[in-house]
Amino acid sequence: MSPGRDVVDVGCGTGTASRQFQEAGCTVLGVEPDARMADFARHSGVDVEVATFEDWDPAARQFDAVVAGTAWHWVDPVVGAAKAAQVLRPGGRLAPFHHLFQAPPEVTQAMASAYRQVAPDSPFSRSSQAGGSALDLYQPLFAKIADGIRQVGSFSEPEQWQYDWERTYSRDEWLDQLPTLGSMTQLQPDKLTQVLAEVGAAIDAIGGRFTAAYTTVVVTAQAQVIAR
Repeated sequence: MSPGRDVVDVGCGTGTASRQFQEAGCTVLGVEPDARMADFARHSGVDVEVATFEDWDPAARQFDAVVAGTAWHWVDPVVGAAKAAQVLRPGGRLAPFHHLFQAPPEVTQAMASAYRQVAPDSPFSRSSQAGGSALDLYQPLFAKIADGIRQVGSFSEPEQWQYDWERTYSRDEWLDQLPTLGSMTQLQPDKLTQVLAEVGAAIDAIGGRFTAAYTTVVVTAQAQVIAR
């Protein structure tokens, strides 16, 4: 647990996770490198400063938790953990988390097939051919995050927490969300259109909606209390 409710949301994007922390009673400061996303988040009621987390100036402020919703993979794992140690109060918690989803095979295969056609050399194309669960595929990332925390030497031993949940999507809901995935944001408009068309057809073929199984994984550690 965190000793208080002052939270930094790293890579807050449009503020989706920030707003949920606010609804839980937290005071949230977002740190977001994309000025357009930061502006959107501000208009939704989130206080945001534009910077990468590594270069962000905390101006001697301290917080009770540093979180990152499916964004810590953009942060240097050692530099980011060191910055978190700098801004956390003693006993505060670093808790980057990632949402992993497992769509039905028909949808997953359509995404993989379309992506291999438009970007065969991308990491997403290679991972889609590897098979295995999303948790297995992302485990090296979680190990890298934990190792970064250990290297800083200012935290307790990192723990990995896991929460399983489900979400049902209509065809339009999923096609609206799909372009926001990191792997999709790099595609040219015509290639993105091709992926969306193939995935949309696959969802139509299974009735126009599907239920995705999600796992939220948190890699977390507490800032050590320094004896004075």
